[in-house]
Amino acid sequence: MADPALAVRLAGRALARHGLSHAYGHVSTRLSPTHFLVSAAQPLGTLAVGQPGVEVPLDGDLPPGALPEVRIHREIYRRRLDVGAICRFQSPAVIALSALGETPRVRHGLGAYFAPQPPLWPGVTLVRDDESARAVATMMGSFAAIVLSGNGAVTAGPSVEDAAALAFFLEDAARIELALLTATAAGRSARIYLRGSRRPRCPRRGALRTHVAPSLPRRPRI
Repeated sequence: MADPALAVRLAGRALARHGLSHAYGHVSTRLSPTHFLVSAAQPLGTLAVGQPGVEVPLDGDLPPGALPEVRIHREIYRRRLDVGAICRFQSPAVIALSALGETPRVRHGLGAYFAPQPPLWPGVTLVRDDESARAVATMMGSFAAIVLSGNGAVTAGPSVEDAAALAFFLEDAARIELALLTATAAGRSARIYLRGSRRPRCPRRGALRTHVAPSLPRRPRI
């Protein structure tokens, strides 16, 4: 999408509309080698028409209007040139699974984007300082997502559309994992669809757009 601020607003509203974010969450996109744009410090579902967002430098202090957890975005952008956008969200199935000390395994096709499973950050407090943000980004490594214990997750992709679609995929993978708990407790074995020689799926820029597009209005208010 040509307008970065519009892409951020649409993705933020989509995450909120489908229950992946409530009072907390933010979406960002890389603007240049030195700056990125992040959604305003307010619930994603309340992002207003034409709201510009906050431009954040990769070096230096966070500007006024940027939430402390935006440090996570900054550290991921610093480490990964392949990342063009990031979603930070708090979806129910991901949070519930993390409370068990787990993240989704590859139980169905969408889970393959996070194979063998996304890492789990053990801290339960919000990541608001530079040291913790650096540690989260390091633990995430080249994965498409990292789960924050009791606090949702972060997804990263080549574009805003990709990062948002990955957020939906991760929540669906967590939902499947939770649905299998009853069966596994009864002694049934749940299959993991993974082969040792296979690599996790890596989306190309815009490759996931068709998955997130249905959640966006055809003629959006911008």
